Amino acid sequence: MQNYLGRTFTVAVLVATLSGCALAVRRAQVADLKYNPGRYYDKTVSVEGVVTSSWGMPLVPYKFYKVDDGTGEVTVLSQNGRTPTKGARVRVRGRVSEVASFGGQSVGLHLRESDLDFKGR
Repeated sequence: MQNYLGRTFTVAVLVATLSGCALAVRRAQVADLKYNPGRYYDKTVSVEGVVTSSWGMPLVPYKFYKVDDGTGEVTVLSQNGRTPTKGARVRVRGRVSEVASFGGQSVGLHLRESDLDFKGR
Protein backbone atom coordinates (compact mmCIF):
# COMPACT_ATOMS: atom_id res chain seq x y z
CA MET A 1 0.00 0.00 0.00
CA GLN A 2 2.81 2.39 0.86
CA ASN A 3 4.48 1.71 -2.50
CA TYR A 4 1.20 2.52 -4.28
CA LEU A 5 0.88 5.85 -2.42
CA GLY A 6 4.47 6.74 -3.26
CA ARG A 7 3.90 6.12 -6.97
CA THR A 8 0.63 8.06 -6.94
CA PHE A 9 2.32 11.00 -5.25
CA THR A 10 5.20 10.92 -7.73
CA VAL A 11 2.83 10.88 -10.71
CA ALA A 12 0.78 13.75 -9.23
CA VAL A 13 3.90 15.86 -8.71
CA LEU A 14 5.08 15.12 -12.26
CA VAL A 15 1.72 16.10 -13.77
CA ALA A 16 1.59 19.32 -11.74
CA THR A 17 5.15 20.23 -12.78
CA LEU A 18 4.52 19.62 -16.47
CA SER A 19 1.26 21.57 -16.35
CA GLY A 20 3.06 24.49 -14.75
CA CYS A 21 5.72 24.43 -17.45
CA ALA A 22 3.10 24.41 -20.18
CA LEU A 23 1.34 27.42 -18.66
CA ALA A 24 4.59 29.33 -18.12
CA VAL A 25 5.12 29.86 -21.86
CA ARG A 26 1.87 30.54 -23.62
CA ARG A 27 1.43 30.47 -27.35
CA ALA A 28 -0.28 33.75 -28.12
CA GLN A 29 -1.61 35.40 -31.22
CA VAL A 30 -0.44 38.94 -31.87
CA ALA A 31 -4.06 40.14 -32.11
CA ASP A 32 -4.62 38.87 -28.54
CA LEU A 33 -1.53 40.72 -27.33
CA LYS A 34 -2.68 43.98 -28.90
CA TYR A 35 -6.34 43.82 -27.89
CA ASN A 36 -5.76 42.55 -24.36
CA PRO A 37 -2.25 43.65 -23.34
CA GLY A 38 -3.05 43.66 -19.62
CA ARG A 39 -3.62 39.90 -19.68
CA TYR A 40 -0.14 39.26 -21.09
CA TYR A 41 1.86 42.14 -19.58
CA ASP A 42 5.09 40.97 -17.96
CA LYS A 43 4.35 37.35 -18.90
CA THR A 44 6.42 35.14 -21.19
CA VAL A 45 4.72 34.20 -24.45
CA SER A 46 5.69 32.53 -27.70
CA VAL A 47 4.80 33.94 -31.13
CA GLU A 48 5.44 32.25 -34.46
CA GLY A 49 5.41 34.08 -37.78
CA VAL A 50 7.32 35.81 -40.57
CA VAL A 51 9.76 38.67 -40.04
CA THR A 52 8.47 41.71 -41.93
CA SER A 53 11.33 44.08 -41.08
CA SER A 54 14.44 44.26 -38.94
CA TRP A 55 16.74 47.08 -38.00
CA GLY A 56 19.56 48.00 -35.68
CA MET A 57 22.48 50.40 -35.42
CA PRO A 58 26.17 49.53 -35.17
CA LEU A 59 27.61 49.70 -31.65
CA VAL A 60 24.11 49.82 -30.12
CA PRO A 61 23.30 46.62 -28.21
CA TYR A 62 19.58 46.66 -29.11
CA LYS A 63 18.11 45.43 -32.36
CA PHE A 64 14.47 45.35 -33.40
CA TYR A 65 12.41 43.26 -35.75
CA LYS A 66 8.71 42.80 -36.46
CA VAL A 67 6.97 39.43 -36.60
CA ASP A 68 3.63 38.92 -38.37
CA ASP A 69 1.69 35.80 -37.38
CA GLY A 70 -1.24 36.43 -39.72
CA THR A 71 -3.35 38.16 -37.03
CA GLY A 72 -1.10 41.19 -36.64
CA GLU A 73 2.43 42.43 -36.21
CA VAL A 74 4.47 42.81 -33.02
CA THR A 75 7.85 44.44 -32.46
CA VAL A 76 10.55 42.34 -30.84
CA LEU A 77 13.44 43.88 -28.90
CA SER A 78 16.57 41.76 -29.09
CA GLN A 79 19.86 42.02 -27.25
CA ASN A 80 21.10 38.90 -28.96
CA GLY A 81 23.58 39.05 -31.84
CA ARG A 82 21.29 37.06 -34.15
CA THR A 83 18.72 39.31 -35.77
CA PRO A 84 16.56 37.58 -38.37
CA THR A 85 16.25 39.06 -41.83
CA LYS A 86 13.06 40.02 -43.61
CA GLY A 87 11.14 36.95 -44.77
CA ALA A 88 12.58 34.58 -42.16
CA ARG A 89 10.09 32.29 -40.43
CA VAL A 90 10.72 32.35 -36.68
CA ARG A 91 9.33 31.39 -33.30
CA VAL A 92 10.24 33.96 -30.68
CA ARG A 93 9.71 33.67 -26.97
CA GLY A 94 9.81 36.75 -24.81
CA ARG A 95 8.30 38.83 -22.07
CA VAL A 96 5.48 41.19 -23.06
CA SER A 97 6.21 44.81 -22.25
CA GLU A 98 5.12 48.30 -23.25
CA VAL A 99 6.62 51.76 -23.24
CA ALA A 100 3.54 53.37 -21.68
CA SER A 101 -0.21 53.12 -21.29
CA PHE A 102 -2.57 56.05 -21.91
CA GLY A 103 -6.28 55.79 -21.27
CA GLY A 104 -6.12 52.00 -21.23
CA GLN A 105 -4.35 51.91 -24.61
CA SER A 106 -0.94 50.28 -24.81
CA VAL A 107 1.81 52.35 -26.43
CA GLY A 108 4.94 50.65 -27.68
CA LEU A 109 3.80 47.07 -27.06
CA HIS A 110 6.73 44.72 -27.69
CA LEU A 111 8.36 41.43 -26.74
CA ARG A 112 11.74 41.38 -24.99
CA GLU A 113 13.29 38.38 -26.71
CA SER A 114 14.56 35.56 -24.52
CA ASP A 115 14.75 32.85 -27.19
CA LEU A 116 14.67 32.78 -30.99
CA ASP A 117 14.22 29.73 -33.21
CA PHE A 118 14.43 29.83 -36.99
CA LYS A 119 11.84 27.67 -38.75
CA GLY A 120 11.93 26.09 -42.20
CA ARG A 121 10.07 27.76 -45.04
